[in-house]
Amino acid sequence: MEHGFLQPPDSARPWVYWFWLNGNLTREGITADLEAMRRVGVGGVLIMEVDQGAPLGPVGFMSPEWRELFQHVTAEAERLGLEVNMNNDAGWNGSGGPWIKPEQSMQKVVWSEASFAGPQRVEADLPQPETVAEYYRDVAVLAFPSPGDHRIENIQAKAGYQLGYAGPASQTELPAEMVIDRDRITDLTSRMDPHGHLTWDAPPGRWTLLRFGHTSTGVENAPAPASGRGLECDKLSKEGVEANFNGMMARLIADVGPEAGKALVATHVDSWENGSQNWTARMREEFQSRRGYDLLPFLPVMTGRVVGSLEISERFLWDLRRTISELVVENYAGHLRDLAHEHGLRFTIEAYGGPCDHLPYAGHCDEPMGEFWVGGGAMNTCKGMASAAHVYGKAIVGAESFTAADQERWRDHPATIKALGDQAFCEGINRFVFHRYAMQPWLDRRPGMTMGPWGVHYERTQTWWELTPDWHRYLARCQFLLRQGRFVADICYLEPEDSPQGFHDHPRQGYAWDQCNPEVVLSQMAVRSGRLVLPDGMSYRLLVLSDVRAMTPALLGKIKDLVEAGATVVGPRPLRSPSLSGYPTCDEEVRRLADELWGDCDGQSVEEHRLGQGRVVWGPTPENLLAQSGVPPDFTSRARLRFIHREVEGTHLYFVSNPSPHEVMATGAFRVSGKTPELWWPDTGRVQSAPMFHEQDGLTTVLLPLGPSGSVFVVFRDRPVQGNPAVALARDGEEICSAVAPTTKIIVEKAVYGVPGDPQRTRDVREKVQQKVDGGESSFRVTDMAVGDDPAHQVVKTLVVDYVVEETRKMGQGPSSVPSSARRTVKAQDGDAIHVTRDAVQITVEKALYGVLSDPQRTRDVREKVQRIADAGESDFQVARMAAGDDPAFGIVKTLALEYAIDGKRATATGTDPETILLARPEESQRVAEVGRGPDGHLFLEAWQPGPYEVQLASGEARRVAVPELPAPLEVAGPWELLFPPESGVPQPLMLQRLVSWSEHPDAAVKYFSGSATYRAAFTVPPEMSGKQRRLYLDLGSVQVVAQVKLNGNDLGVLWKPPFRLDVTDALKPSGNDLEVRVTNLWPNRMIGDEHLPEDSQRNQNGTLKEWPQWLEQGKPSPTGRHTFTSWRLWSKDDPFLESGLLGPVRLIPTARVTLPQ
Repeated sequence: MEHGFLQPPDSARPWVYWFWLNGNLTREGITADLEAMRRVGVGGVLIMEVDQGAPLGPVGFMSPEWRELFQHVTAEAERLGLEVNMNNDAGWNGSGGPWIKPEQSMQKVVWSEASFAGPQRVEADLPQPETVAEYYRDVAVLAFPSPGDHRIENIQAKAGYQLGYAGPASQTELPAEMVIDRDRITDLTSRMDPHGHLTWDAPPGRWTLLRFGHTSTGVENAPAPASGRGLECDKLSKEGVEANFNGMMARLIADVGPEAGKALVATHVDSWENGSQNWTARMREEFQSRRGYDLLPFLPVMTGRVVGSLEISERFLWDLRRTISELVVENYAGHLRDLAHEHGLRFTIEAYGGPCDHLPYAGHCDEPMGEFWVGGGAMNTCKGMASAAHVYGKAIVGAESFTAADQERWRDHPATIKALGDQAFCEGINRFVFHRYAMQPWLDRRPGMTMGPWGVHYERTQTWWELTPDWHRYLARCQFLLRQGRFVADICYLEPEDSPQGFHDHPRQGYAWDQCNPEVVLSQMAVRSGRLVLPDGMSYRLLVLSDVRAMTPALLGKIKDLVEAGATVVGPRPLRSPSLSGYPTCDEEVRRLADELWGDCDGQSVEEHRLGQGRVVWGPTPENLLAQSGVPPDFTSRARLRFIHREVEGTHLYFVSNPSPHEVMATGAFRVSGKTPELWWPDTGRVQSAPMFHEQDGLTTVLLPLGPSGSVFVVFRDRPVQGNPAVALARDGEEICSAVAPTTKIIVEKAVYGVPGDPQRTRDVREKVQQKVDGGESSFRVTDMAVGDDPAHQVVKTLVVDYVVEETRKMGQGPSSVPSSARRTVKAQDGDAIHVTRDAVQITVEKALYGVLSDPQRTRDVREKVQRIADAGESDFQVARMAAGDDPAFGIVKTLALEYAIDGKRATATGTDPETILLARPEESQRVAEVGRGPDGHLFLEAWQPGPYEVQLASGEARRVAVPELPAPLEVAGPWELLFPPESGVPQPLMLQRLVSWSEHPDAAVKYFSGSATYRAAFTVPPEMSGKQRRLYLDLGSVQVVAQVKLNGNDLGVLWKPPFRLDVTDALKPSGNDLEVRVTNLWPNRMIGDEHLPEDSQRNQNGTLKEWPQWLEQGKPSPTGRHTFTSWRLWSKDDPFLESGLLGPVRLIPTARVTLPQ
């Protein structure tokens, strides 16, 4: 495992969505793209051809020329060691194309209505219902006494005509005249001839006749080029799915021959954006076999009418949606997987958004995929797909990664997206598929082709493309480790049985969780040693039920078996079955099973009932229950770090990430004992024993020095401890950092809830709050205080809590530290959460602006929002929360800039949507000191500041070191020689007396420049800065955006993220040091500059091309002197410039590195 981390295999590399744009393909462009990917560490491509604003190209989709180019792709991929995943159609949604006939397409129920008065002989031509794509087939003709005009609420969703949550079943029963008597429904199908002519003797009364049939939904695959566009295949039938597979993938597989299963490794289904369907040719037979009754008499319910009763009709609709879901899962996903396997391919899906349950949909592929957008959108799909992978035993969980709207505009780069990527890793993703790489048909146009306006722009034409190998190695190391072993979780949340079922978020309080679906519980879940286990070894402490109080007898019976075998199940008692199958005896069976399971447990006076070897608990939250059972959180940290935990044959891997754009010295508490912690740094590949850690009460606390958006793997292995670990570091008697988590006690002194200033509508809730805190629930909804005694019904109330935080810390074998205490006050209103925690601080928010800060029209004053968050006791929050209710710039990564005060000390904080803002006391800007461990295993102190230091060891001993005064940092002030490429038009060399942004330079060639330029400077190191116990760090200060550093001819590598700092001790000379820093910026400045030049192509108002310009097709340069060319322009001449270049200050910073006495 360590070798795979240091040298990750090709299979661990990130992939890209490789979008082919509307037939604009060239052989040389394909080769250049693939070679560029291999060169920088991309491992594979997911190909989709789309129509996204590019003028039509010369190669029609699936034409002989297109197929020959696809063969070229697989041959080149084989040569380069890349893998290819081919989307199963053109466009990005669904499965379809011109090869799908109307009868093979997605189907829906349609009907026409007629009304007749009896008694009479009816001879009538019944109108043919809606007909789409010239296809229609009859299903049935039904007659019944005409009821009132009531229609079931939300019938379009409940009957599967449209996607979306069906909503709760309607409960209010209707008058008899509004209800169709099931026994009086007459099947007249045989009385109608093939031309729609009906012959029938109508009995007395007013009769409604419904002619039911099915037709195509008419939905086509999109956004596909015209040559690849056609009807979407029937997702409920294997025949429809095979028709689509044979129309495209089978032909490509035959074309590539032996490359299938080698270079061509998979086929893919992406976003479900093709609506719903509720019928297929064998629907009646499928429904009968799955639900146990005939749906024919209930067809009127699909029109919104009520048959039998409202309850019976709602139950039928529940069964209908369940059947649709099962057919999609089995006949679409499951059959596509089987077809792929027959040809040696894997099958991947973005398995959500359709008319089915998302988890089993994902479980029927080989590699489920989620997605996440710049700004944090859709991250819930990553957790959902990871859950599916865990419960179905899938090793790889992919994600459409860093998708962005049109305002990304070439502004992102690895450093700006790393924190968001780390968040996805913590959700369970272990394969990034970058969205997106637009296929570049030209060799000399930059930035070139775009995939419409969408980002992130991730092509060989990026300014920083060739500088990404270290970033891609970082991702490969992470992805390799995050595929090892099994995910460690405490809680399994059982999703409701209703379909379609999506994802639900749950609390994140240090206890990891998955969500699972009923199919997994019914067919795979068992109990071993009190844990719920799955066939691949995945296990959980708790099975938590949803708040939906309906459950089928089969599922509840299986839950009873699990409890009797020793499981702990948490949640409310089911009251009935949701299905019409077996009704009404099914409800009796549910009540009988519930009585056995819950007994007298009511969730209030009685919270637990034991049965067999297990128990059912109703009332406490899962987190409280675990805490009360002596199970601490798997990971906690005051720094609010993100984490994910995997176990590999007794070795524990924790990936820990810092979402803050600031450096943190954090203490993490891990639920591991008896093992030695190591720090594996994925950005460098460095592996080291943790120099500072402490084990106590089943937890190991480890000091984690994390940079801005930094991350580390904390690996616990069965290895002997190197020496005596440090547990705390102090300077001049003041603690700098500690690996010992303090014992915290919170004493609630006062808590009042109600209407401020109105004693009659206010309650003393001190005991309630103390009970929650003592139970481990330090964060809770304010409305919890209203349970049992609401002081002001339907009025927004406020909760104010005054409390004291007492902390003590025990270090190693020594005595406990003197307790410290601090008083806190937090307040919040109904609808919000309140946080009675040790970290709450009294904050005054003075200014808070959120949006595109350079544009007042797209910026909002959010001071009150932030103040409410601070008042409620939250010390950190995701910036994207500011967009709730009023997004100033939808689809754009926005910035939050804060000015605030804590205890009179002023502070500022800045962050973007993907990042987390930490409201903390202002700290010293300079680092002080930290403890490290050398290759020989000995501890050392590295100090940036002088003074007397004391290192506490786990044994209780102390080591003291006096660090003398250190020289001041040396600023490399210049003059700087700056060399731009010869084609830039900048005089060579350019001399700078001080560092400034290129965008501020008076020379237009510099101001508008995009690309790489090299800074050179010479400096001498004063003798007092060097020495045996000295290390010297080169700190570049601000870099926009990537730097390559050479010192005295030594290549020191690429700095692609802050801090732009590296140890240069061994590369320095006493004098005559030559420093070279090659800095690469972004495309926007050059694109803004080009907008000041005359037009060279015909454009639509949104920046797209009307046609390819003649000079481009002839391979000539722009006739108006423009430097850039792109198929979709997203910048204007009036846009503000981006800072670019080396901004500094560039400094040489000395430290003292002293080995601690043994």
